[in-house]
Amino acid sequence: MKKKKREKTAPGFGQKLLEQARRDKKAFAIYFILRLIVLASAVLAFIRGDYESLFFCVLTLVLFLLPSLIELSLRIDLPTTLEIIIFLFIFAAEILGELQAYYVRFAFWDTMLHVVNGFLCAAIGFSLIDIMNRSERFSLKLSPLYVAVAAFCFSMTIGVLWEFFEFGMDTFFHTDMQKDFVVHHISSVSLDATKSNHPVIIDNITDVVVNGESLGLGGYLDIGLIDTMKDLLVNFVGAVVFSVIGFFHVRSRGRGRVASQFIPRVETEPQNSEADKQ
Repeated sequence: MKKKKREKTAPGFGQKLLEQARRDKKAFAIYFILRLIVLASAVLAFIRGDYESLFFCVLTLVLFLLPSLIELSLRIDLPTTLEIIIFLFIFAAEILGELQAYYVRFAFWDTMLHVVNGFLCAAIGFSLIDIMNRSERFSLKLSPLYVAVAAFCFSMTIGVLWEFFEFGMDTFFHTDMQKDFVVHHISSVSLDATKSNHPVIIDNITDVVVNGESLGLGGYLDIGLIDTMKDLLVNFVGAVVFSVIGFFHVRSRGRGRVASQFIPRVETEPQNSEADKQ
């Protein structure tokens, strides 16, 4: 009996990682170092019995696999710069932000990450539309302005959905993802005894008492609203920055150097010979 000729199959996930390691040495080196740090943190968390920290470590390890999974499933090639930023963003958000409490220690940490998130999400949204715009499988020929606006809307939508997630976690699991702010004045119609929708303003708030006990904060405790609006505002800034960069990239027909560092490229499949087809 003649042996059946083995059909060529797409490379598996492990093989894909090896190919990436050979092709993008810088990205793989950073991925390897960060992964070792997270693994060490996971072991220490397990020894201490800190299972919440262990969960964040496992989550980070899973998220580290996302770039490779995206490349494998969508058959695209992520630029090295984009991969490195994604790895550093995940590490900064989960390990430094959550485990090392950088969100509390450094007031700018959350703001910085939301700016980067807005920028990256705009880049992802831009890439999805740009790939369809150039693909022969889709009858899309969108103008540079439309692509930029769609990328901006995609980024802002992701930002809003994330704030929904934070609100849900705080509401149902009593976390504090929407960080509170101490303010020294408030304006509220709820304090209007006449019920005539006129805001009552209280200035120079130096203390707030809850259940007869002073909180000792030196002001009024805002419950998450300022943090949410600040996050959306800086997400807006990051989204606008990349949308403008992407607009000029499309307008110049792909010659933008900055945008090229963040826009994935579609992998071209090698054409099979006649012998392979038989």
